[in-house]
Amino acid sequence: MQRCIMGRVANKESDRSLPDLLTVTAIALVAYAASNVSHEAFGHGAACVALGGKPNVLSSVHFECNEEAISALARRGVAAAGTIVNFIAGAIGLVALKATNPVRKPHISYFLWLFTTLNLLMGAGYFLFSGVGNIGDWADVASGTVSPFVWRPAMAVLGGAVYFLLARQSGQWLGALVGSDDLSMRRSRLLSVPAYVAGGLLFCLSGLFNPVGPSSSRSLLLRRPLAAPRGFSGSSSSRAGASDQQNQSSWNVAMPGSSPDASPR
Repeated sequence: MQRCIMGRVANKESDRSLPDLLTVTAIALVAYAASNVSHEAFGHGAACVALGGKPNVLSSVHFECNEEAISALARRGVAAAGTIVNFIAGAIGLVALKATNPVRKPHISYFLWLFTTLNLLMGAGYFLFSGVGNIGDWADVASGTVSPFVWRPAMAVLGGAVYFLLARQSGQWLGALVGSDDLSMRRSRLLSVPAYVAGGLLFCLSGLFNPVGPSSSRSLLLRRPLAAPRGFSGSSSSRAGASDQQNQSSWNVAMPGSSPDASPR
C-alpha cells in the first residue's frame, strides 16, 4: 500500500519518501516570514503600543517605534520584546509539534519543526550576537546598566551555550520527521539546505526595500539569521534620518504620524 509523504509517494518498504523540493521551499518561506513577523510585529510592535510608544514603520526586516514619550525602562522593554515573543512562539510551536503525527501530517510537522527552530534559535542568537558585536536588541537592553566588560562576555557565553543546546535538540526533533532508514540523512539535508537558501534569499531580497537606506539595510541583513537552524540575529540601534523615511516601498507598512526620531529594530 502506498502513502503520499512530503509531496511524493512512499512504497511499502518505507513509510517516508524523499521530500519534494518545491514543497519544502514553499513551507520554508512561510516559516521564515512568520518567525520574522513574530519578532518585529508581535514583539517590538505590540510592546511599542502597550508601553506608550508610537509605531512608525513595519517592514519585512525591521520595526521603528517613536520612543520620545516613553521612559528608558519602557524603551528597554520594546527592545527585549522581540526576543521574548520568539521564545513564546517557539514554545507554542513545540507543543503543537509534539501533538502532531509526522507520518500522517508531514507538511504540518515540517512547518512546526522549522517555525519552532527558527524562533528559538533567533532568540538565542540575539544574546550571542549582541554580546559579541555590542549591537542588536539586547545591546540596547543592557546599555547603561552595567559595564560592557561584564554584560558582553556573559551574554555571549549564555547565548552561545543556549544556541548550541537548542540546535542539538532541534536535530533530535527532526529525527521524528526523517525516520531511521538508509535515506534519513538525505532527507535531513533536503529538509534543511533548501530552507536555508530560501530563507536567506527571502531576507536579502526584502532587505533591498528597507526604508532606512542601503547602508543600514546591509547592517540589518548582516544581523538577520539566514539559516535553518537559524542564528546571529539582531536589529539596528541607529536612528533613521528624515530622508530615509522617503524611501518606503510596498514592502513596508507606514504608520500614521510617523516621525524620523524613531529607533529601527
